[in-house]
Amino acid sequence: MLRRIIVLASAVLVAAAAAGCGTTDSWVEARAASGWAAQYADAANRSSVSLSGADSLRLEWVRSVKGELAAQVSLGSGNYLAVNAQTAGGCSLMVWETNNRARQRWCTRLWQGGGLSSPLFDGFDNLYVGQPGAVLSFPPTQWIRWRQPVIGMPTTMRFLDPGRLLVVTHLGQVLVFDAHRGTVAGSSLDLVAGLDPRDSERGLQDCRLGGPECPVAAAPAFSESSGAIVLTLWQPGAEAPELVGLRYRPGQTPLITQEWTSDAVGRGPLGSPVFSPDGNTVYVNGRDERLWAINAEDGSVKWSQPLDYLAQTPPSVSPDGLILAGGGPGAKLTAVRDTGDGPERLWRRDDTAPLTTSSVAGVGYTVTRDGDGMALTVFDLSDGHTVHSYPLPNATGWPVGVSIGHDRRVVTATSDGRVYGFAPS
Repeated sequence: MLRRIIVLASAVLVAAAAAGCGTTDSWVEARAASGWAAQYADAANRSSVSLSGADSLRLEWVRSVKGELAAQVSLGSGNYLAVNAQTAGGCSLMVWETNNRARQRWCTRLWQGGGLSSPLFDGFDNLYVGQPGAVLSFPPTQWIRWRQPVIGMPTTMRFLDPGRLLVVTHLGQVLVFDAHRGTVAGSSLDLVAGLDPRDSERGLQDCRLGGPECPVAAAPAFSESSGAIVLTLWQPGAEAPELVGLRYRPGQTPLITQEWTSDAVGRGPLGSPVFSPDGNTVYVNGRDERLWAINAEDGSVKWSQPLDYLAQTPPSVSPDGLILAGGGPGAKLTAVRDTGDGPERLWRRDDTAPLTTSSVAGVGYTVTRDGDGMALTVFDLSDGHTVHSYPLPNATGWPVGVSIGHDRRVVTATSDGRVYGFAPS
C-alpha cells in the first residue's frame, strides 16, 4: 500500500512539473547576434549598441578581400566577422576570426551583384545573405543550409521575431522566411507591379547611387515595439522616391500589410530610414540637404532640420535618442536632439567631415579624411571633440562604415577591399 502511494505521488509531481515548464523550444529560434549583426547594427538601423565602447584603440590587423566592398562588416556573437565582397574570381563571401588576426575560417563564392547588402549573423553564427535572384543561409561552416528564389536582389535582411526573417529585394518584393527551414511564411507582398521573375539583376547598377532604376536601394528599418517597417521606394516613372510604411502582424493573414506612402521628404529620401528608440518616429535624410523626422504611424512630417550638405549615409541614433547626422563628402559632424516639439541642434564640428554614418557605443566612431588618406576617429558624444584618431594605412576608395563588436573590438573597411581590425588598448 505504501509503495503504491509513493508511486502515485511521484506521478502527480512529474505531471505538475511538466505542466509548469511548458515548451523549451524558444531558445533554438534564430535571433540577431549580439555583435554588429548586420549593416547599421540592428533592425531599426540605429547604428548604435548599448555598451561602453573603447575610446583608446590599437590597430591589430589589416586584411584585403582582393576585391571591392560596399557594405559594413558584420560581427557575430562570438569571434567571427563576415564580409560580402565583389571579386573577379575565387571567394566573395568570407568569414574571418576577429581575435586571431583575421584568420579565414571559411569562404565561398556568391553570384555577383549584391555587394550593397551586408550578411546578417544570428546568435548561432548562422549567416543570411542575398545574391541576385536568391536568398541563402549558411551554418558556421561553408555548406549551404538553405537557398530560396526571390525576385531581385535582397537588401540587408532583418529579424522580425525569433525565427522570422524579413527579406525585401531591390525590386520591391517583400517576404517573411522561416529562418531555420528557409520556407516562406504567408505570402509575398509586391510593392512594384509587373516584375519579371527571370530578371533579378534589372536596375542593380542604379542602386549604389539610389537612382530611379533601383526601386528599393537601401535596407528597410523595423521597429520591434510597434511592428512597423519603413523603407524607401522609387516607383517606375516617378519623379522621386517616397517612403512606404508596412506593418508586421504575427499570427494574422496577411503577415505584412501596406499602411501608408509618403512623399513628404523634400526631393525624396536618400539612404535607409532609422527608427527612434520608442519606434514612434522615423529619421531619414532628404535629397534637399535636410534631416527629416516622420511620424511612423502615418508618414506625416514632424519636423525637418537643414544640414547644409547632402548626407549620403543614414543618420545614427543613440539609445538615449541623440541623433548624429549622416556622412559623406562635404559633411559636418552634427548632433541633433528631438525635443518632441522639433529639432534642437546640440553641436556641430565644421572642422571634422564624417565620411560614414557614425557608429555609437558610449562614444562615437566614424571615418574621416586624414590628409590624402583616411583615419578612424573616436569622438565624444557630449560636444563632438576628438578623443583619438587612428590613420588607416594605405586606405583608398571610400569607407563603408564602422562596426563595433560585443567585445569592444572595432572593424572598419574601404570600398577597395581593405579591412582594419582594432582592439581596445
